[in-house]
Amino acid sequence: MGLVLFPGDGDNSSLDVSWSYSGFAAFRRRLAETEGFVLSEMWGFGGERPWSQVSTVLEPLLDHPDDGGDDLSTAECASILVRLEAITDQWTRQRGDQLLQQHIEDARQLTDVLRLCIEKDVSLAFL
Repeated sequence: MGLVLFPGDGDNSSLDVSWSYSGFAAFRRRLAETEGFVLSEMWGFGGERPWSQVSTVLEPLLDHPDDGGDDLSTAECASILVRLEAITDQWTRQRGDQLLQQHIEDARQLTDVLRLCIEKDVSLAFL
């Protein structure tokens, strides 16, 4: 069982990106670390630190429940896309292990899905 992110346009043949729950958790932890904070210290992830104490356009993705929750709007997708592309470029310049390489590939797949959401003017859905 896992998690799939996809354009909320009803087209079952659209691009999507999927993770195991543990894989998505690791991906989000690395994103948070790149943004300068530790995800496990945040409210909702075992910590007490409120989200109001961090500033990242990735918050809608990072602070989204794995199951349920609202879709991300086209505007949120656009903000996330710009930052995620910059992070992917940064990660690509690093020499890393196989997990970093997997996160780069995951980020590229997610940017493709975000771009499609923006082009179609639809939300990003979580399943």
